[in-house]
Amino acid sequence: MHPSLAIVGATGAVGIVMRQLVSERKLPFRSIKFLASERSAGKAIEFQGKTYQVEPLRPEAFQGVEIVLSSTPAGVSREWSPIAAKAGAIVIDNSSAWRMDPDVPLVVPEVNAHALARIPKGIVANPNCSTIQMVVALKPLHDLARIKRVVVCTYQASSGKGATGLSELDAQVAAIGQGRSVPPVTAHRAQLAGNVLPHDWKLGEDGYSEEEWKMIRETRKIMGDESIQVSPTTARVPVRTGHSEAVNIEFHQPISVEEAREALRRAPGVVVVDDYAAGQVPLPLNAEGKDETFVGRIRKDPTVPHGLNLWIVADNLRKGAATNAVQIAEVLLQRGWPRNR
Repeated sequence: MHPSLAIVGATGAVGIVMRQLVSERKLPFRSIKFLASERSAGKAIEFQGKTYQVEPLRPEAFQGVEIVLSSTPAGVSREWSPIAAKAGAIVIDNSSAWRMDPDVPLVVPEVNAHALARIPKGIVANPNCSTIQMVVALKPLHDLARIKRVVVCTYQASSGKGATGLSELDAQVAAIGQGRSVPPVTAHRAQLAGNVLPHDWKLGEDGYSEEEWKMIRETRKIMGDESIQVSPTTARVPVRTGHSEAVNIEFHQPISVEEAREALRRAPGVVVVDDYAAGQVPLPLNAEGKDETFVGRIRKDPTVPHGLNLWIVADNLRKGAATNAVQIAEVLLQRGWPRNR
């Protein structure tokens, strides 16, 4: 029998894409409901030819629900994901609330689907958007030559801040184009149009931002190797959708460009776009609306014995969030979940 499904945060930027992907990927369900904050409760949603009312987050809303796709702020998730799990659901959570909990698997299906064998809290964490696309590309290379160190610089789209980030960038671009003053900044920390922002300016340990620490810790957990060293610098750029990353990798063992390219071509979820002379490189505009991770500019790093440079691009709302969550649900269903935990 198909599961009963709920989408939490159904009216947000990621929630909207989750709804699209449930239809596009034909995720099976016998019933579906859409939940959101009180502010969005009562709104009408058209889905697969039917009209649904958005329901408010309440404990009784999860009765009978077996799989939850959730995209909410971390504080909301800390409160409501355990309630949904206690009611019997498996919660696939897109927030940062549960990612480093040792009893919560942090999963990218192309990399560590095996982690879904044990879900003691009834919660599965969806990783950070920038981490997801990077580890999809790292995994086949790690299997080939074992990664020692990663240096990554991200160029993250405004949609990573949700619908408010997108609308703010659009308003700024329009104002600049019309010669008007840029509206007051609310979503980002400073004007994004015509600018590049160090990511969110929220410092954690040792001067690194929260976003940077996410990439460090999540990469090690997903890859199952605490010895991998990760040195990230994250930034927000005036792009609507699609995160880009310049990734430098040092390996323990020899690896050639040709070996890396072939391993990436065979890897699930990866598309190699790597003819720089012909202008064939991964671009955010070309990745928008797609579920794959695009890899190009594969070249040797001549400064270390075993090193490569990559350029990695993916749609942050899809593979970086909604697609990864739906893929987790697909794996669970293939393995016979939901079942009594």
